[in-house]
Amino acid sequence: MTQPYDLASAQWEALGGQHTAREIAQQPAVWRQLAAALATDAQPDETGPGANSISAADRARLHALLADPSAQAILTGAGTSSFIGEVAADGLNQAWPAQVRAVATTSLLSHPALYLAAGKPLLLVSFARSGNSPESQAVVDLVRAKAPGVLFLHITCNGEGALARDGGGRSDTITLLLPPATCDRSFAMTSSFTTMLLAALSLLEPAPLAQAAQRIDAVAALAGHWLDTLAAEWRQLGCLAVSRIVYLGGAALESLAREAALKVLELTAGQVLAMPNTPLGFRHGPKSMLNRDTLVVLFHSQGAHARRYEHDLLAELRRDGVAGRVAALDGAALGAPADLPDAWLAAAYVLLAQTLALHQSVRLGLTPDNPFPDGTVNRVVQGVTVYADEAA
Repeated sequence: MTQPYDLASAQWEALGGQHTAREIAQQPAVWRQLAAALATDAQPDETGPGANSISAADRARLHALLADPSAQAILTGAGTSSFIGEVAADGLNQAWPAQVRAVATTSLLSHPALYLAAGKPLLLVSFARSGNSPESQAVVDLVRAKAPGVLFLHITCNGEGALARDGGGRSDTITLLLPPATCDRSFAMTSSFTTMLLAALSLLEPAPLAQAAQRIDAVAALAGHWLDTLAAEWRQLGCLAVSRIVYLGGAALESLAREAALKVLELTAGQVLAMPNTPLGFRHGPKSMLNRDTLVVLFHSQGAHARRYEHDLLAELRRDGVAGRVAALDGAALGAPADLPDAWLAAAYVLLAQTLALHQSVRLGLTPDNPFPDGTVNRVVQGVTVYADEAA
């Protein structure tokens, strides 16, 4: 796809959105780079890791810890990076004897005693686009001091970042550096979010790497097809004059709804308010926010049981007629393989949210690559003072 979202690249440059538009459109191609690296490492005659991947021995270390019922794995990051762990955690927790949970660095750093269990084997998986956010390295340092013997997995997009440098030469740290294109130049995380998510699922799920690579290729084909065929519809949603957007999804897709809502807040500089929720939870108060200036978008689950509840809510919202527009993205109806879990489908689903936020930003006269030219919010978080934890 050479011209993302039916606007020429020169037009995006004039609108201040060339990086954001390109980084959204490039995602299927970048995912295929990751899949190729994983498929190469899956070959039995490989003696070491290929580019952008890790060794079979290191993956075995990760799986050995996850197979230990006394162990704990924490998936961590800040902002969008924290949502990667949230999308992946429940499925991984179901797949392994170890307890797997997502805890944002912003919580882990301020309340470590709530999350670090003494005496338990621990895997800390850190997600970071730049690796230079204050909390990223601070959490690693904190956990290293408080939980000797921990195994660290750093998944990052920036080889020059502090997190990538931290693992150099350390036996307690495995670092997965993703393709350079994933280190988004735009303000909002797009390629970085989806590629780190697919990398984590590939490395941490029990399935062989070759199978994970095939699944990534399937998600890339699906997303590429949607970008080609649904661009006009998604642009139309992005151009709606709305003041509120609601994203709905269940389980892994609830976490995706949180990321989708954040993209709207970021790229519209908070001028469009966005709320995430679940299809069942939305009736319990949050539904009261609906008005004629509200767009509701529901991400359909793959499972038949969950879909019954989702269809009921959609019918109710359309029958009520309070929201200005109600839309749904249904992977099953749009060609998603029936056996594709929601956490994997999330990588394709989020392209709608990224595209919608991009067009909302332009509609409001903002520059998507930098919606905060005054510096009140920054691409890499600033202003965080890290304090020593003095608790015994």
